[in-house]
Amino acid sequence: MYIIKPVDYDGFANAVRQLGLFFAVMQAPASPRGRRMSRIADAEGNGVILCIDDDVVLVRLVQKLFSRRGYVVEHAADTSTGLERVKRGGVDAIILDHDLGPSSGMDFLRTLRNAQESPPVVYVTASSELSVAVEALKLGAVDFVVKTVVPDFEVQLVAALEQSLERAKLRREKEQAESEVREERDRAVALLDEVNHRVANSLALVASLVRMQAAAVPEASAKSVLAETQARIAAIANLHRALYSAEDVRTVDLAAYLTALVDELRQSIAANQTAVLTVAAVNARTTTDRAVAIGMIVTELITNAVKYAYPDGGGEVRLQLERNPAGGLVLAVEDDGVGLIGDEPGVAGLGGKIVGAMARSLSTELEYGVRPKGARAFLRLSPDLFIDLAPA
Repeated sequence: MYIIKPVDYDGFANAVRQLGLFFAVMQAPASPRGRRMSRIADAEGNGVILCIDDDVVLVRLVQKLFSRRGYVVEHAADTSTGLERVKRGGVDAIILDHDLGPSSGMDFLRTLRNAQESPPVVYVTASSELSVAVEALKLGAVDFVVKTVVPDFEVQLVAALEQSLERAKLRREKEQAESEVREERDRAVALLDEVNHRVANSLALVASLVRMQAAAVPEASAKSVLAETQARIAAIANLHRALYSAEDVRTVDLAAYLTALVDELRQSIAANQTAVLTVAAVNARTTTDRAVAIGMIVTELITNAVKYAYPDGGGEVRLQLERNPAGGLVLAVEDDGVGLIGDEPGVAGLGGKIVGAMARSLSTELEYGVRPKGARAFLRLSPDLFIDLAPA
């Protein structure tokens, strides 16, 4: 009686694959098809290909296949030896086998994925299971090739390695280009910060000269005109100071900008006036040209209030930037002084022209509110004028 044992199809298939690879090694030097399909032979200079496999037949095939194309093929029989070789550097690509005896190519990929600037890996497996290829690609392999007995294995391996090297080259070029763009951007930002810093210092120097000139002239009217001129210069200087101290030079934080502007106005009026200036502003960002317009309007309105609201002594002048229930913001300057005089209130002279021009550039106009005591000049600012508004 004979017992018929089941056929070990997997073992038989592996034996056939090994036999096919053996004949591929023997025929590799005389394989014109591989030479026609490959462009690696035209590569400039030699590279290093690390073959991690315990199959001597496959290693010999890889060595014959790529050595004649100008590459140095190094061999590691296990994952630990392969990792040590990769750490030393100089490896351009890796051919990694799936079955490495006690370890697996998957273990190597898991370790390699944590390394920076690791070489591309072409995964070679005798299994035709799609799940193996999918897992290898998820772990960082750039391509995979199934071991077969047909001559196409040589062509597929060369093509996979060639494409992986090309992708690695493109990735390096992309990273280098991005690095150069970042360096140029940082350089441009630094130069712009320096320009704003120098402009702010120059304007501050001009304001100081105007202040000195105002102190030297005896006429009160001339002192007043020079003080107003100094305030206008300071408004622009504070804008540039806000720009070079901000992370984004394209926009201005109005709350910080208006606070600095009022501080500058306090210093300029301290010698001749006793008015108390206060500021309360919500956080809002706008572009630099709009910030200039807002700063000039605030300067003129506060200067006007300081001059005319309290003829008998000092009082409080309040700057407010608050939310408008109808949308956008309201910019207001108010006091508790003598109130409005005349049927057509407004900022007189050059200051009135400046306020009117700046308001038109913001698509708004100056309005006056009714108060039991004092005056309130305000502008309604559309939400379109601001980059973002903090939540209410």
